Amino acid sequence: MTTIDTASETKPFQAEVAELLNLMVHSVYSETDIFLRELISNASDALDKLRYESIANPALMQDGGEPKIRIVPKKEPDTLTVIDNGIGMDRQELIDNLGTIAKSGTKSFLTKLTEAKDGAGLIGQFGVGFYAAFMVADSIVVTSRRAGSAEAWTWSSSGGAGFEIAPASEEAAARVSRGTEIVLHLKPEASKYLEAYQIERIVSEYSDNIQFPIELVPEEGEPRQINSASALWQRSKSELTEEDYKQAYRQIAGAFDEPAMTLHYRAEGRQSYAVMLFAPSSKPFDLFEPERKGRIKLYVRRVFITADADLLPPYLRFLRGVIDSEDLPLNLSREMLQNNPQLAQIRKAVTGKVIGELDSLAEKQPKQFAKIWDAFGPVIKEGLYEDYERREKLLSLARFTTTAGDNRTLAQYVEAMKENQTEIYYLVGDSIERLKSNPKLESATARGIEVLLLTDAVDAFWTSGQLDFGGKPLKSLSQGDINFDLIPKLDTDKAEDKPDEAKADEATVIAVIKDALGDRVSDVKASQRLTSSASCLVAGGFGPDRELEKMLARANKGAATKPVLEINLGHPLVAALADTRADKADATDLSFLLLEQAQILDGELPEDPAAFAGRLNRLVLRGVVAHG
Repeated sequence: MTTIDTASETKPFQAEVAELLNLMVHSVYSETDIFLRELISNASDALDKLRYESIANPALMQDGGEPKIRIVPKKEPDTLTVIDNGIGMDRQELIDNLGTIAKSGTKSFLTKLTEAKDGAGLIGQFGVGFYAAFMVADSIVVTSRRAGSAEAWTWSSSGGAGFEIAPASEEAAARVSRGTEIVLHLKPEASKYLEAYQIERIVSEYSDNIQFPIELVPEEGEPRQINSASALWQRSKSELTEEDYKQAYRQIAGAFDEPAMTLHYRAEGRQSYAVMLFAPSSKPFDLFEPERKGRIKLYVRRVFITADADLLPPYLRFLRGVIDSEDLPLNLSREMLQNNPQLAQIRKAVTGKVIGELDSLAEKQPKQFAKIWDAFGPVIKEGLYEDYERREKLLSLARFTTTAGDNRTLAQYVEAMKENQTEIYYLVGDSIERLKSNPKLESATARGIEVLLLTDAVDAFWTSGQLDFGGKPLKSLSQGDINFDLIPKLDTDKAEDKPDEAKADEATVIAVIKDALGDRVSDVKASQRLTSSASCLVAGGFGPDRELEKMLARANKGAATKPVLEINLGHPLVAALADTRADKADATDLSFLLLEQAQILDGELPEDPAAFAGRLNRLVLRGVVAHG
C-alpha cells in the first residue's frame, strides 16, 4: 500500500518545462504584463469548467460562493495573489498541469521563443501562460482544492529544476474552500505590479471582457470590481468599437496581433445564437497539426461548454472566436456534440456566413483579404477537395500566382482567355522559379496562354478532382494530351513554326527511343507542349497528375506509375536520333539523355547519376572530337 497521496514530495519538471522556465527566468521581455492576463485567463477557464460540471452535479457549487476572481496585492511581503473559486485541482492535476506541458507544439514554441525578440506574443498561443509568471516572480506557491473534495494541496517552485507537492497547511486549506490560490513572490524589479492602478490598467487592457467579476482587494479600502464582466458577443455591433473587438480577439485567441477580419452577428429564427469570429493576421502555431482541430469556443446561454466542438470545417480552422447558442442543451456530451442535428445546422449556417464575409472582404477591402489569403490560402484550398457544396465559391475566393502576374482570380483568368481557348491551364510544382522555367510551359507561352503556377502542397490534391470554373475545366500541363492547334502563336516568325519537313520523322524516332528505354517509360509521344526544349515527362490521361504521383510515392502511399516521355520533333537532339548513320550505342545514349534531362527539369534525379554523367561525358567528347 502506497502513501504517496499524503506525502510531501519533490519532483523534477518535464524537460520542456525546465527549458521554458530557464527562458522565462533569464530573459527580459518588454511585455511582462502578460503574466497577469494569463493567470486571469486560467482562472476564468477554471470557473467555466465549474459551471459546466455543476450542471450534472449542482453540489459542486455549494461551498465557495459565487464565481469570481480576486487579485490581492501586498507590499509586505511583496506578494501578488490571484484567487479563483473555480473547479480547482487535485494532487495529480497539479502535477500534470503545472509540471508538464502535454500540449503538442511545445518544441516549436520553445524554438520560436528562443528566436523571438519579444516572446510575449507567443505565450498565450501555446497554452503555457502559467509559466509566464516566472518572468516577475522569484517563487510561486499554488494552493488548490478540487470542487467537492475534502483535500487541498500545495504546489511550490522557485523556477529551478523542479517543484514540491504537499498537503496544504491548515491555514491554507481554510482559505481555499474551492478553487485555486496562486501566490507570486515578486522580484524587486516587478514591485510595480503591487500598485492598484497598474493592476487596473492591465485588467482594462487585456481582461475587461472576462465573463466573471474580477475584484481588486487593496491593502486599504474595500474590494471593488475592476472589469465589465460582460459577454461581448451578446452585445450589438452598434455598442462596440474597433478597439473593443481588438481586445476581445486578443482575449479569446490569446494573441497579440490584430484581427484581419471580424464577423459578429446574431442569428434568429428556428435557432438563436450569437457569433463572434476573427481571422488572425498571422499564422497560429498549430495551423498544420495533423488533427486539424478548430479553435472556436462553444457556449450555451453564456455557459462555456468546450473549445473543441467542430463548429467549422477543418479548412476554416484558422478562425478564432465564440458561438453562443440559446437552444442547445447544457449537458452536451462529446457524443452529442458529434451527432447533434442543431449543432450541424449551426455549423452549416456559420460556414456559409464566413465564406460570404470573406467574399465581401475580397471585393471591398482587397488588401485586407490579401493578408488572410497570404497566411491561410493553403488551408482554405483544402476545402476545394473536401467541400463539394461550396467548391465554386471557394474557387472564386482563391488567389493565384500565374504566368500573367500575382493575386489573380479565376474570374480574371477566364476574362483574359485566348480565342478558342476552352480550358484553364495549370502546372503544379515546388517553387515558382522552377515552374517558370519548366519546359511544359513553352507552347502555352508561345501563344500567350495564362497558366496557374501552383506551389502549395495541397495543390496536388485539390487539382486531382474533375474541377471546372464557370464551365471551363481545369487542365494540367503535366497530364494527358495537350492540343493548342486552334490557338495561334504570338510570333509566327519563330523557328518552331518552320514547315514540318524540318522536323524529325516521328515514327522512326519514337521507335528508336522505345527500343532504348524499354519499360522505363509507359509511352513515347510527339509533344504539343514543347517549342525549344527537347523533352519532358508527363502523366497519362488517367490517374494522378505527375506532382501528386511523386508526393504519394515519397510518402510510400503507392508505387509511381511510369511516365510518358514527350519529345520535340523540331529539336536537333531529337533529329539526331533519326539519322540512320547513328549506331545503336549513340541512339541509346541520346534516348537516355532525353529521359534524364526531362527528369532533372522536373526536379528529380536520374535513376543512375553515375551512368548519366558517363553518358553525358561520352556525348560531349564525341562532339569535341567531331569538331576538332
